[in-house]
Amino acid sequence: MLSLHPARKRKKHTARQPIKVGLAIAGGGPIGGMYELGALRAIDEALDGLDLTRLDCYVGVSSGAFLAAGLANRIGTEEMCRGFITGTSDDISFRPETFLRPNVGEYLRRMARLPGLSLAWSRRLLNNPARALRWSELMSRFGGLVPTGLFDNRALEHFLRDVLTRRGRSNDFRTLDTDLFVVAVDLDTGEAVRFGEPDWDDVPISRAVQASAALPGLYPPVEINGRHFLDGALRRTMHASTVLDRGIDLMIGINPLVPFDASRGPRRSGEAEQIGLAGGGLPAVLSQTLRTLLQSRMQIGMEKYPHQYPDIDQLVFEPNAGDSELFFTNLFSFSARQRVCELAYRNTLADLRERADALRPVLAAHGLRLREEIVSDPQRSILDSLSPAPPRSTEATARLRRALDDAEHIADSAKRRRRRAPSTRGVV
Repeated sequence: MLSLHPARKRKKHTARQPIKVGLAIAGGGPIGGMYELGALRAIDEALDGLDLTRLDCYVGVSSGAFLAAGLANRIGTEEMCRGFITGTSDDISFRPETFLRPNVGEYLRRMARLPGLSLAWSRRLLNNPARALRWSELMSRFGGLVPTGLFDNRALEHFLRDVLTRRGRSNDFRTLDTDLFVVAVDLDTGEAVRFGEPDWDDVPISRAVQASAALPGLYPPVEINGRHFLDGALRRTMHASTVLDRGIDLMIGINPLVPFDASRGPRRSGEAEQIGLAGGGLPAVLSQTLRTLLQSRMQIGMEKYPHQYPDIDQLVFEPNAGDSELFFTNLFSFSARQRVCELAYRNTLADLRERADALRPVLAAHGLRLREEIVSDPQRSILDSLSPAPPRSTEATARLRRALDDAEHIADSAKRRRRRAPSTRGVV
């Protein structure tokens, strides 16, 4: 589903003032991240003139922060697909099990408190048995033994740090060629913090992404500068205003979680019965609740943004409400990543195809156009979009390729500026 909000009054640009594009990527757990990757791959292929690794501003939340950090470091969607989907990348070595290691250290630290708590409770039991056996009393005394997260998220930080400190990339916000913001929420105050802004730009990108992706219950809070941070989606869904405030001309947003409309989705074996999602039990109810809360907050913001930013074109991509395949896939599973990525890729191309007439003038205003041969092919697969894996690169050859890419980009930018510049021939 594509939400298109054309600018009411676009800014005028000269050859010396190029069009500025921003990207906002929401969170959604591992499966949400894979949906976003599929959508990004489709956008990357279908929009001629757009380079997702050379945008002017990025903001990422939770799993979206993971992708935004990669794009800001010029890791393209094709390379990401090779790393996370096909396993044919010589750069990104992705092993799902490293992201799902039990949080053993915290389990042991908290269980070490059990003898002392048990002794204090035993004394309470002798003095006041009725009160000591109350459920509220038991939760108050022993609730602190429950870990803050099932899995250890240090592996995520180690993985991203390794990727961002090789091949000419940077794990430092301050040395990037573009603006990158990663949003997390302070556990003790509820304040949203944008890593990458002044006072928070000295935090390593990998550490900021670890904090932003610390989904409560799944991963523990991340301590940075004496404060504990959780998933940035707790405050807002997409934090699109972060890029809208940067003076951009076009915003592209991706939100992977929307409520499922059970009346529109096809039925498959094992899914909730016709009586409704309640037939799917607690997992289905919690999933629908989370999706509804996240999307409703985002819709409130998106309704305001066309009025607050009337000179910015806004495109937001989301799944279809009837995508039962996406809804009934475990949000925290990596095993379905290729299937979800494929679904997102096809959905996004279908959205671009169906809204092509309305999109063309908006894209043209920013020097972009639809690649008709890509958009018009309903059978196209995400695997069709991947070229054969290039020869294996060493650190030196990867840096050389990056330098050559920089030189080519500078030359292409100069050509575009000359084409846009007004002609002075014949002027005396």
